[in-house]
Amino acid sequence: LRERHGQNTVSRSLREKINILRVEGVPALERLAHDLQLTILLSLFEQEIMSYVPIEERSPQGSPVLNSRMPQRAPPPFRRDFEAKLRGFYRKLESKGYGQGPHKLKLHIRRTHLLEDAFRRIMSANKKDLQRGRLAVLWDTEEGLDYGGPSREFFFLLSRELFNPYYGLFEYSANDTYTVQVSPLSAFVDNCHDWFRFGGRVLGLALVHQYLLDAFFTRPFYKALLRLPVALSDLESLDNEFHQSLQWIRDNDIGTGIDLGLTFCVTEELLGHVVERELKPGGKNIIVNEKNKKEYLERMIKWRLERGVQEQTESLVRGFYEVVDARLVSVFDARELELVIAGTAEIDINDWRLNTEYRSGYHDNHQVIIWFWQVIEKFTNEQRLRLLQFVTGTSSIPYEGFSALRGSTGPRRFCIEKWGKPNALPRAHTCFNRLDLPPYPTPELLYEKLLLAVEETNTFGIE
Repeated sequence: LRERHGQNTVSRSLREKINILRVEGVPALERLAHDLQLTILLSLFEQEIMSYVPIEERSPQGSPVLNSRMPQRAPPPFRRDFEAKLRGFYRKLESKGYGQGPHKLKLHIRRTHLLEDAFRRIMSANKKDLQRGRLAVLWDTEEGLDYGGPSREFFFLLSRELFNPYYGLFEYSANDTYTVQVSPLSAFVDNCHDWFRFGGRVLGLALVHQYLLDAFFTRPFYKALLRLPVALSDLESLDNEFHQSLQWIRDNDIGTGIDLGLTFCVTEELLGHVVERELKPGGKNIIVNEKNKKEYLERMIKWRLERGVQEQTESLVRGFYEVVDARLVSVFDARELELVIAGTAEIDINDWRLNTEYRSGYHDNHQVIIWFWQVIEKFTNEQRLRLLQFVTGTSSIPYEGFSALRGSTGPRRFCIEKWGKPNALPRAHTCFNRLDLPPYPTPELLYEKLLLAVEETNTFGIE
C-alpha cells in the first residue's frame, strides 16, 4: 500500500491489524471481518488475493499446480460488505477519470421542456464527454452554480418523467404500481430505440455522478443491465400465472410428458396474427419430458422475459455502457445495483412493525416474533433493505410507507407466517409480501438463518 499510495496511507492501527493477520491467520481474519478499514484495504488488493496460491502448493518450477481437484481461483476469505464494495467502485471510477474533467458536460435545461432538452443535450454528447465531463446543470433563467443541488433535482425530476408509464416506454409490473419494466407497447413509440438509449445514458450518468433516481425497476431489469442470466423467480413480476405454471413443471415429475402435450414451441401474437415460434430448431416436434424440462424452462423463461422488449432493452443497455465500463459495474449483483440506483432509504422500523400481519399462530407478542424484531434492530439498514428485497422483490418503499405496500392483487401488507421445521431456512413469497418464518428455538439461530437467507442468496427460498 505504501508503494502505491505513499507512506502516510498506512496508519499505525492498520499496521497492527495487518500484523495480527500475519501472526494469527484465518482466526484473526474471521474476528476482523467487519472492520471497515481493513475491508477497504483488502479490497484494494482483491486481484492479488484471489489469484494467490500458497508456496507449498506450487510446482517445482514455481507455477501453480493445476489439477482437477484444486480450484484455480479460491473463494474470497469473507464477504465484503456492500458499503465497502460501493466505495471501491467509486474509487475505481475516480482513478479512471470518470466525471473528473477537465471539460464540463453542461446541460442547459428549461423546466417547461425538461424531457426534450435533456434528450437533446445528452444524446448529442460524445462518449468521452459522457464519461469524463464534470456535470453542470443550468436551469434556464435561474442563476446559481451547480454544487450538486441543481443536478440532484435534475435527475429526480427527469427520472419521474422518463420512466413514467404515462409516456409508453415503461409499464408497471404485475405486482404493484411503483416498480416498472420495459413495456412491449413501447415498440409503437416514435424513435423508441433512441429514447431507450437515452434512458440508459441517464442511468449511467446518475451512477457515475452519484445521484439517485426517483424510479424503481423490477429485478429482471437490473439483471438485463448487468447482462446476467434470468431465473424462474424473475417471471413473477411480469406474469404470475405463467410463473406458477412453470413452477409446477419444475417441482413435479412429468414423466414422458405425453399427458401434458407440451413441445418446445410457443404461440405469440404478432401484428394481430397468432404465430408459432420454436424455442429451438425442430422444437414443435420435441415433447417436453422429465429429462429435458430443465432446458425447456430455461428457454421459456428467456422467451417470456424478452418477448416484445428484447430490442428496446438492448438499446437501453447500450446507452448505459456508453457512459460506464461494463467491467466496473460487474462487481454488483442485481440486488446491489438496485440499491445503488434507487438508493438506500432509511427504513422506519416502527412503521414496518405497525404494518405487519401475522399468520398460523404468530402474533406481535409471540416469542419468535419478538426475537425477529430484535434481529431487525440489530441489522444494518442495508441488511434490512436486503430483507425487504428478499420478501417483496424490491427495496423500494412507497412514499406513504409500509401501509401502502402492494402485492399481485392490490394492497398487501408485509406478512410473517409460521411455517416449517426449526432447522429450515426462511422462504419468501414475493407476490404476497410474505415471509415464511420457522419457529426457531433461539434468537441466535433465527439471526443466523435470516442472515443466511438475506445475504448469501439471490433467488433461493423465493416462491
